[in-house]
Amino acid sequence: MYHRAIIMSSKYYITTAIDYVNAKPHIGHALEKIQADVLARFHRIKGDDVWFLTGTDEHGAKIARAAEAAGKNPKDFVDENSEKFRELKIKNVLNLSWNDFIRTSDQKRHWPGAQKLWLKLFEAGDLYKKKYRGLYCVGHEAFVTEKDLVQGKCRDHQKEPEVIEEENYFFRLSKYSKEVELRIRNNELRIIPESRKNEILSLIESGLEDVSFSRPRKDLSWGIPVPNDPEHTMYVWCDALANYITAIGYGQEKNYELGIRNYGFEQLWPADLHVIGKDILRFHAAIWPGMLLSAGLSLSKAIFVHGFVTVEGQKMSKTIGNVIDPIELVKKYETDSVRYFLLREIPSGEDGDFSYKKFEDRYNGDLANGLGNLVARVATLGEKISPINFDFQKDVESGVKEIAEKTFKKYEACFEEIRLNEALASIWELVSFADKYINDKKPWGISDKKELRGIIINVSYIIGAIVNLLAPFLPETVEKIKKQILVDDSILKIKKGGNLFPRLK
Repeated sequence: MYHRAIIMSSKYYITTAIDYVNAKPHIGHALEKIQADVLARFHRIKGDDVWFLTGTDEHGAKIARAAEAAGKNPKDFVDENSEKFRELKIKNVLNLSWNDFIRTSDQKRHWPGAQKLWLKLFEAGDLYKKKYRGLYCVGHEAFVTEKDLVQGKCRDHQKEPEVIEEENYFFRLSKYSKEVELRIRNNELRIIPESRKNEILSLIESGLEDVSFSRPRKDLSWGIPVPNDPEHTMYVWCDALANYITAIGYGQEKNYELGIRNYGFEQLWPADLHVIGKDILRFHAAIWPGMLLSAGLSLSKAIFVHGFVTVEGQKMSKTIGNVIDPIELVKKYETDSVRYFLLREIPSGEDGDFSYKKFEDRYNGDLANGLGNLVARVATLGEKISPINFDFQKDVESGVKEIAEKTFKKYEACFEEIRLNEALASIWELVSFADKYINDKKPWGISDKKELRGIIINVSYIIGAIVNLLAPFLPETVEKIKKQILVDDSILKIKKGGNLFPRLK
């Protein structure tokens, strides 16, 4: 059986963006969480000590308004909606492997660290008060400029911003513009893919402007109070972005540990990777690094930026009625089928499109007729002569070993650049190779057990490689394959089971 090399254990701290809980999850949220889950599982398989964080962003005017519209107080509203995002973890939904889930409304875990960060910025002389009149996009929970608008409307939310005039605290982001640019250019803060790196550098080259960091509490009471000025509420930057450090103990006692792990802030920071959507690149690659520099904290090592999921070429919208609920999708097609489609069909780092036809075509072509059919063919043939004693050094053809090794190297390179769709495509090259190998050898017409044994060993070797490489992507499917084709102490045990992916009609 083909096994991946084990690398010495090291810390790997990966986060997703925390989701805004004004509505329930859609497949765009699912894509991000699954991508991060694959990366976390990949690093665990390598032997790294992984800490995987996700959570929910629960403050702001948009939440307060959505709660009011629903006839609920903000606390009850966010409690209910946050749970919907937490439910994505369970095995019969998206089967996510996150270690921790942070909520910004958590006054014990999150608020102390967010307020400590505020005070660090204040002590550095990087927070100041000024009166401000600007355009405020409630959808983004952010002030915008005319250049951010298209025909006077937010390009993402298709609504005109509100004009707000008030006295706020501002963060001296402009002070850190050149340093942030330098860190990104020399890849101390790596932005993946390269196109997003170029995008943020283009923005920073023109100079970063200072950003509003608070709202008057009389206008926004649902949020964290500014620690040295209770008449103000922290704006999203020092609240939501701080989750990456508050969740691992920033602002807590020094002996703060995460669960049974001997871990806290000192052991886990800086983050190895933030997984985010393209609409919040500026927040994570400009504002967040500036805040960290001001606070005297290490910058995160890398940011992976994914695109949006459209539905039949259109942006998802409640008005159009084309929002795809991942939980309902899983109920119809099962977890690994949904994981496969989103990871294979949506190019990593780019926009991609969903339609039920595309989904079912991928399912039937790649899963039912591809992987599922391959495992069924080998299990049917191999069961007749199982168990099989083997020596893969002697019994596996050199050409078979070479294709497995070549695929492994391509797969590793794809993970290095976070091209998950291409990593999956490389696995399916093995599926095609194994199918061709069987078709060329025609084992169904062979009565010689020794000859049949050699064929089954070789094709099982390829399936073993597929299993190992597929583990981060489709963990449930991998376990099902192992129940049919399993290597146990140099013995190949094969027992035919049910269809992995029954064909959709």
